[in-house]
Amino acid sequence: MHLYEESVATAARMVKQPEFIVEAERRFAAEFGVAPQQEEVRSWRFSWPALMDTLVDAGLGDLRVLLEYSLPATGERIDALLVGEAPDGRLCTVVIELKQWTYVRGDTTRRGMLQVGERMVQHPARQVGGYVRYLQDWVSREETPLLVRGVAVLHDAGVPLVALLRELAGTGPSSLFPVLGRDDLAATPSPAALAERLGCADLRPASSDKLDELLKAEHRPNPGLLSRMGKAIEGNDTLTLIGEQDLARQEVWHAVTTAQEHGTKSIVVVTGGPGTGKTIIAGRLMGDLCGRPNANPRLLCPSGTLTHQLKRTVGEVSRGLIATFLDKIPTGVTSQSVVLIDEAHRIRTYPDAMRDRFPLTLGKLIDRASVTVLFLDERQIVRPTEGITLDELERHAKNTGYDFRHIDLTTQFRCNGSQAYLRWVDQLLRPDGTAAAWEGSDYDLALANDPEQFSNWVESHVSSGPTARITAGFCWPWTRASTPHLLPEVVLEGKAVGSQQTWARPWNSSAEEASPAHPDVPARPFWATDTGGHGQVGCIYTAQGMEYAYNVVIMGNDLVRRDGSWQARPEASHDSSLSHLPPHRYLRYALNVYRVLATRGTLGTRFYSTDPATQAYLQGLLPPHKGD
Repeated sequence: MHLYEESVATAARMVKQPEFIVEAERRFAAEFGVAPQQEEVRSWRFSWPALMDTLVDAGLGDLRVLLEYSLPATGERIDALLVGEAPDGRLCTVVIELKQWTYVRGDTTRRGMLQVGERMVQHPARQVGGYVRYLQDWVSREETPLLVRGVAVLHDAGVPLVALLRELAGTGPSSLFPVLGRDDLAATPSPAALAERLGCADLRPASSDKLDELLKAEHRPNPGLLSRMGKAIEGNDTLTLIGEQDLARQEVWHAVTTAQEHGTKSIVVVTGGPGTGKTIIAGRLMGDLCGRPNANPRLLCPSGTLTHQLKRTVGEVSRGLIATFLDKIPTGVTSQSVVLIDEAHRIRTYPDAMRDRFPLTLGKLIDRASVTVLFLDERQIVRPTEGITLDELERHAKNTGYDFRHIDLTTQFRCNGSQAYLRWVDQLLRPDGTAAAWEGSDYDLALANDPEQFSNWVESHVSSGPTARITAGFCWPWTRASTPHLLPEVVLEGKAVGSQQTWARPWNSSAEEASPAHPDVPARPFWATDTGGHGQVGCIYTAQGMEYAYNVVIMGNDLVRRDGSWQARPEASHDSSLSHLPPHRYLRYALNVYRVLATRGTLGTRFYSTDPATQAYLQGLLPPHKGD
């Protein structure tokens, strides 16, 4: 998919016409389903004419150019893709990344990243390298080999900036892709020299048949990519399975291989509570699947936070193979594919859990794949527009004639392996809340008397090494911009040493990338793991799927204890997806939210309620916090 395709000479004439940009905006909205950002439109207006003039000056007017060429497995787009034929007869594409930068700052702490204004971005040569690898891994095939080159074009950049970028590219893989500035784009000493700098000097126009092959090419991973993915997972210690986890992996593997050997479609559901290893099993299975002949697997997760963490764990090779699953079926999934869906309880079921039919997008994905494996914990469904149940999946398999298999995980490895704590939390956070007083000795559990107490507890653990985080129900506003500076929106009134005290902290950042100006504020996907996250309060959407050593759970006024049971107060919520619900419906989600938050800590948890009556109730169940 792309916005425009023509010869360079024709494109050079067209892009200078105002109506061309208007048409590009219209087509973008039609092709990609959303309107382009105005910043992007401004970039088209200035960068496309500059690039086309350069290509014409280089004598490349007869080559084809594709603008905004989509890489569907990643959701990214190449600014311009130049297409020609190499001397050996192979189709050759040249990835061109366009930048209008005139100033950047390097980031010494994160190799390959730059600061441009308030944003952290990839080095353009690194970005080009990623696009080149994608085309090599997802489009090039033995039967249709594709030669891929790349170049970053900064048509406004002077010599000092270009020299800095070349220096920052170093001697690694990024150095293979030239960075060209304003002075490099002149046809001196000859057009041929400019064509050489652009990586196009040996190219001739491609035949229409070969161009059609590119435009119609199916984007799916080739065996080389799958082999590298499998090795990356196999060699990662964080994806090591223990005991029952490996048995579950073998059961799923048997179900998958049986289905594929018999050519039957199959749904496999793996259920288990927090800490039972669902994510680790999914990751290890992905590695196994990458080694199968004719494999075409995907590891999907409805949570962007967990997707980012998985990609970081596996590395750059995971692009397109590990993806966020929202309302579109990933590209390249075929009848040979095995699809793993982690955190299936987060699957979108729009418009509401009170639906009368199976979720449309999930149904289409199951229909397309050979086997769909869903990792599920129904008590982690936290929104009315999300969630699927074991019963719904079994009924869907029966209605469609697909094989069905259910595997239940019982042993958990979080919360210090304390089954007693998990049972206690499960009993506490039910509507009647019939939990007994905590008497366990295998998990550090207590009630904090005030905010200063749990803050000191977190600080003491962070200073000595283990991770510690503070989480809260969504009972405070979240109205700030997506980038730091963060505002102290979670405000508590407490008592310390007999005096009234106000405690305030910001919510975690909602930015996808960290800002170098605020090194102690992790990006949203990495709040749970990166340095500085203890200084912000995490919400359910940031904490779910994550774990850390020590955990604070602030219970807000949306869930209070009255007359021997839990009562929901949705009017106290600032979560727009929940606050409109009647109390009897809100209660289910509130209990699930606090259950998720209460099961993030691997070594210890402190509870604290902003409601005095609820705090008094917890005081009868939990030992008091001792020391800092």
